[in-house]
Amino acid sequence: MKTRTLIALFGIGLLAQSAMALESGQKMPALKGLLPGASIPGTSGKVVLVDFWASWCGPCKQSFPALNRLNDKYAGKGLVILAISVDEKEEDYKKFASKMGAKFPLFHDGAHKAAEKFAPPSMPTSYIIDRKGVVRHVHTGFNGKKTEAEYMAEIEALL
Repeated sequence: MKTRTLIALFGIGLLAQSAMALESGQKMPALKGLLPGASIPGTSGKVVLVDFWASWCGPCKQSFPALNRLNDKYAGKGLVILAISVDEKEEDYKKFASKMGAKFPLFHDGAHKAAEKFAPPSMPTSYIIDRKGVVRHVHTGFNGKKTEAEYMAEIEALL
């Protein structure tokens, strides 16, 4: 594991300890202002999946094809997927993003302002938010088809 990866993990761990982790039942923090310069799609009245990821995270890489399938299946029905990188270096974010072919918006949170509000305990961590903006489910890690099936059931129940 590279030194910068350890530093990033340590930094995220500190964020998680210094902030209260966002939990089910809490209101989703407004992303406007947390991701300077980002063009964030409208989420009002939509089911939203916010995914925190990093280029050094193997399970994050595995989750992107599943997120693409979810986007293909549910975007037309009201799902918005927002994927936020916590990479320290923008070049790491850009390199990973260009390889993954994401069909949903990606954002770089190099200053960790969004990560501080959500306080994801690990990478990846995903939040499924209902049409009223309330966090309904929090997923830590990604376990392939099992996690994808859980996402599908939860999203379908909210759409």
